[in-house]
Amino acid sequence: MATVSHSAAASHVGKIRSNNQDSGYAGRSLFVVADGMGGHAGGDVASSIATKRIIEADKPYASAQDAEFALQAALIGANAQLAETVFEHAELTGMGTTVSAIVVLENEVAIAHIGDSRIYLLRERELSQITIDHTFVQRLVDSGRITEAEAMVHPRRSVLMRVLGDVEASPEIDTSIMATIAGDRWLLCSDGLTGVVSHTAIASALASGANAQDVADLLVKESLDGGAPDNVTVVIVDIEDDVARTDSPVVVGSAANPLAFGEEPGRNRALRIPALRLHPVRETHFEPDSQDYLSELIEEDARRARRRKATWLIGVILLVLSIVTTTVLGYQWTQTRYFVGVDGSNVVIYQGVQQDIGPIKLSSVYETTDLLLDDLRVYDRQQVEQTINAGSLADAVDIVERLKGAIVE
Repeated sequence: MATVSHSAAASHVGKIRSNNQDSGYAGRSLFVVADGMGGHAGGDVASSIATKRIIEADKPYASAQDAEFALQAALIGANAQLAETVFEHAELTGMGTTVSAIVVLENEVAIAHIGDSRIYLLRERELSQITIDHTFVQRLVDSGRITEAEAMVHPRRSVLMRVLGDVEASPEIDTSIMATIAGDRWLLCSDGLTGVVSHTAIASALASGANAQDVADLLVKESLDGGAPDNVTVVIVDIEDDVARTDSPVVVGSAANPLAFGEEPGRNRALRIPALRLHPVRETHFEPDSQDYLSELIEEDARRARRRKATWLIGVILLVLSIVTTTVLGYQWTQTRYFVGVDGSNVVIYQGVQQDIGPIKLSSVYETTDLLLDDLRVYDRQQVEQTINAGSLADAVDIVERLKGAIVE
């Protein structure tokens, strides 16, 4: 029976952020990564509250379906707790958090996900992304409006379309159940890792053979080596057959510290106005306004149409330039060739080649000799009428002199 053999968690504030708004948990059967947002005032609070609420779901379950339902309920409960916290502490209005969580139950894994933190599975050295980002650019990719490469540099690549927070009472949460086998290695991480470290580098680290904690630390280090503009949190889960587990649950990031924020509960309860949008300080933010989304889709289509038109125009220009360049170079080459032929009754030296391209002549008379065609021997006359190729002007002159010499003989 496959089950968790080892797990590990690591988190770092990164090189630019002033505080760690990520939280991570590696428990007995439950594993969580949460990436808070809302600026210094609330991102760390949001991920900490959500993680601590979801940790309550780390218990035995009769089936993977029960675990999946419990995970979903835990995330909905965390969302309600965040809304209640904002109700009591208006200075936290706009805070929210992503959550990616799994529960490992024998040979199955229950998954719950919202936001742009990610869950990966390494199986037989092949790394697969299990979750789908709930981001604006991911919707553009899914609808075929931009490519994955364009999404990486899109100006709104950090805009989230779904999070836990004080905006929606019942946010849409992705849940699923997957089979897991001995040898699997699961990765849960915030976008502080995936925004810096490549898919190939992540796969290489996970497949290195190092233990879970060393791999977690290595991935955090690679993010730091890449500049770490955001907090980075990593949770590793190894699956083996009937292995006695020795590691204890661990909490990292903001959830590992006591909550500390603002004014006393209830102070602004009467003044609280429900939030319609989150306006955080950090780059990653939430925009649930569907009208803005549709407007951006229309603008994105317009941008793509302009890019296609520009690309087509540039392609046509390059094609025309290529044809013109080839034609000019080809014509210049033909003018380095010579042949001996007939013009009226005289033997002449032509510059160019015998072939023509439609109405375009590729040869012209270079020199009319005083040698008459009727003076030539029958064989030589036939050769001249059919033209005699010459490698150069000097060769053409030599051919004419040879023909003259044959008459004298």
